[in-house]
Amino acid sequence: MGRRAFLSQLAQLAAAPLVASAVPLEAQTARKPRKILMKSAWGSDDPTKAGFPFSHSLALSDAGHEVQIFLLGEAVVLMRKTVANAVTPVGWPPIGETLDKVAARHIPIYACGACSRARGVTEGDLSNYSAKFGSPPIFVSLIEWADLVITE
Repeated sequence: MGRRAFLSQLAQLAAAPLVASAVPLEAQTARKPRKILMKSAWGSDDPTKAGFPFSHSLALSDAGHEVQIFLLGEAVVLMRKTVANAVTPVGWPPIGETLDKVAARHIPIYACGACSRARGVTEGDLSNYSAKFGSPPIFVSLIEWADLVITE
């Protein structure tokens, strides 16, 4: 009798992971929306990497997270509409299309002011995507605001 009870308990333990995996992930763990800062310096020299912060921001926003983007270095040139429309990541639409979606979702974008001035990116360029010039203090405030910082 004891052996039968032991084997029954053993079978229940073995089946527990299968039962747990049948429960949707949302029901297994309560997901808390996060505040996420996406930081990127990739520009037109690597189109696929340049597109990641924008496509990932859309996916994170779809999942209910609050996202902000900070661009520096070569990434600031993507604020020029002609450049964004000409840069096409492998397997994805041109960055300009993705940026239009990011702007429509009101995901804030900051472009490093010093990096932008050095590359001739103007406030008019930023207005295409409702972006703003960033600075080191703004960058620090975004890091302090964020639960997660993703560097791409």
